[in-house]
Amino acid sequence: MRVFGLTGNIGSGKSTVAAMLREAGIPVLDADRISREVTAPGGRAYDAVVQAFGRGIVHDDGSIDRKRLGEIIFADPQLRAQLEAITHPAILEAMKEAIAGLEREGHLAAVVEATLIHESGRKGLFKAVISVTCDRETAISRLAARDGMSRSQAEARLRAQMDADRKAGASDYVIDNSGNLDETRSQVERLAQTLL
Repeated sequence: MRVFGLTGNIGSGKSTVAAMLREAGIPVLDADRISREVTAPGGRAYDAVVQAFGRGIVHDDGSIDRKRLGEIIFADPQLRAQLEAITHPAILEAMKEAIAGLEREGHLAAVVEATLIHESGRKGLFKAVISVTCDRETAISRLAARDGMSRSQAEARLRAQMDADRKAGASDYVIDNSGNLDETRSQVERLAQTLL
């Protein structure tokens, strides 16, 4: 089975493109969802994350306050690297299990949606990498609308990530999601035919 990576910075529209790939018949595994699973109470990385970042990141129900943890790690690159060192091995293990399951189901191709493919040196795990891009102002307005971030919070999140142009340049395919959904869909449909 061929496994492709899908990346792009926060606010670029990765989830929109992932949904379109699913509609085209290609299963997509979401690294964020798997991250939430491995950091949920009882998950593979939960205890280590709480031990590293303290009970202040834990809700009353025992779940990790991802917004609070995000504020901590996006303010300090060393803390972000510490979190990634804890969670990435657990995410990778869960991802490999999910891919094996898709292969047993007979899928010819699958896509892994993950923001940090290039930053974490994981490009080699994939047949090819697809980058979703959009212009900076679009990303900022999406973050403000979707996550209720202020402009300065959105800009800080974007600054904390690899430059979008560098990410696109390091990828094998690029989907420009700056325009309307029909324009994006036509790009995704052409790409899906190539991947399959």
